[in-house]
Amino acid sequence: MTAAAPATGPTPAAPQPATGRPPTIRNPVLAGFHPDPSLLRVGQDYYLATSTFEWLPGVTLHHSRDLVNWRPLGGALTEERLVDLAGVPDSGGVWAPCLSYADGLFHLVYSNVRSLAGAYKDVRNWVTTSPTPTGPWSEPAPAPGGGFDPSLFHDTGPGGSGRSWLLWLTWDHRPGHDPFGGILLQEWDRTARRPVGAVRRIFTGTRLGRTEGPHVYRKDGWYYLFTAEGGTSWEHAVTVARARDITGPYTPDPAGPLLTAYGDDALELQKAGHGSLVETPDGAWYLAHLTARPLTARGACVLGRETALQRVHWTPDGWPRVDGDAGPGRPSVRVPAPAGARHTSRRPAAAPSTGVLGPEWMTLRRHPDPSWLTRTGPHGDTLRLRGGESLSSLHAQSLVARRQQHLRCTAEATVDFDPSSPQHMAGLVHFYNTAIWHYAHITRDEEHGRVLRLAVCDRGRYSEPVPPVPLPPSGPVRLRLTARGAEAAFTWSAGADDRPLGPPLDATRLSDEYATVGDGGHFSDWGFTGAFIGVCAQDLTGGGRPADFTSLGYQGMDDR
Repeated sequence: MTAAAPATGPTPAAPQPATGRPPTIRNPVLAGFHPDPSLLRVGQDYYLATSTFEWLPGVTLHHSRDLVNWRPLGGALTEERLVDLAGVPDSGGVWAPCLSYADGLFHLVYSNVRSLAGAYKDVRNWVTTSPTPTGPWSEPAPAPGGGFDPSLFHDTGPGGSGRSWLLWLTWDHRPGHDPFGGILLQEWDRTARRPVGAVRRIFTGTRLGRTEGPHVYRKDGWYYLFTAEGGTSWEHAVTVARARDITGPYTPDPAGPLLTAYGDDALELQKAGHGSLVETPDGAWYLAHLTARPLTARGACVLGRETALQRVHWTPDGWPRVDGDAGPGRPSVRVPAPAGARHTSRRPAAAPSTGVLGPEWMTLRRHPDPSWLTRTGPHGDTLRLRGGESLSSLHAQSLVARRQQHLRCTAEATVDFDPSSPQHMAGLVHFYNTAIWHYAHITRDEEHGRVLRLAVCDRGRYSEPVPPVPLPPSGPVRLRLTARGAEAAFTWSAGADDRPLGPPLDATRLSDEYATVGDGGHFSDWGFTGAFIGVCAQDLTGGGRPADFTSLGYQGMDDR
């Protein structure tokens, strides 16, 4: 989406030296779990908002001046008054945000999904506003419910009506009905912050089905409705329909999907869909979309669903087209950059990431609070976590993690922890959701005293593949996780050289494909989030026993 008015925002990153080659966007521009991108330009500034599901802060934001290089701004929904995720199921929470701009304000509309398995989707939709993309965000106003993927379209450009419109997918749980019940439209009063007027069903999709993720744009007298279709996996696609009036009727593009990877398993970028459009200041057009990179053809996507960009041009009769190195309508890894871009991008986080609670770090279902998370030490470089609930909890975990953004990476932390019970644990975790994780942790054993254990949770089945390792009675322990594609292994050190902790583990478990369980239209478990690496502490007695973490680090290597 595009807004012409300038915004007060962060300053751009310093330009890099020219390389002599034409500037190129290299996909994915946001590596690791960054799905459902909403792309917005305000003046010279571009913003990407992506889904966060059960992770906080809700709605991850990135900023760019050239669509090539992106830097994280952290999250928008940083307080419980903005989003409460306690108890939401795995892959529930904040779905498919839409970031837009009108009246000098950023408008953020998002879903909070409270249940998603089986026939029903319990969802509340909200709209909040802010003068800057980094807040402060207003008290959320309730938006129409009964479905998810809400978006806002402001018809405020030259020749527009000045009105704003909400769109969303309506969900139909009834047997014999398509659960993707069509795209609904209702006017949104920006001043009163509430819906007004009639609700209209404006589109029921194409033959691809599973129509969701609506966004509307206006160009040359047409209203263009972009939708996600085909489901969020291999058949995913971006489709386009258009109408002369915002309320329809909408006619699908006779050429078929604007973008899809379906039918070509050799493409590096798969699952292409859920598109969002932007126009550059000089009139070029780009499409942001989610994508994924499987380890093998239709194999595990350990990094989850990522964000990519494609160049768009328009046919003489007014339809958008994607044509790149991968072929017409296919997602390309390298895409021509806009005019004025200074250099070719590199995938994010290729440099070491260290420190305590930078913008890349997230918490699970509860906002950071001094009651369980503090920074200590003379330089504030120690993260102290008071033990919370188990890694299977949907409520009060003490867990701080970051996305895995590279198939080959190393993460580490030094843990200082004095457990007095087997119910006290602290360590380094490779985490997908509450039912799928690998955990190297310090705990107490009746026979050996302080020990190091390796725990595996495989779709809820708990095991410890190696015996506990006795540790010195006190002192810090360095833990390290090394991921290499389909495998990941832990090592540890209490002062000497690193030693292996068990065999390499199957990292493909930590993927959307493995986490999704079911068939047909109703699933018992969903996987939407990709793998995370982090530190955590548990005190199952409820006493909040503290653990101190220092030297948190992540080093990724370019994957392809």
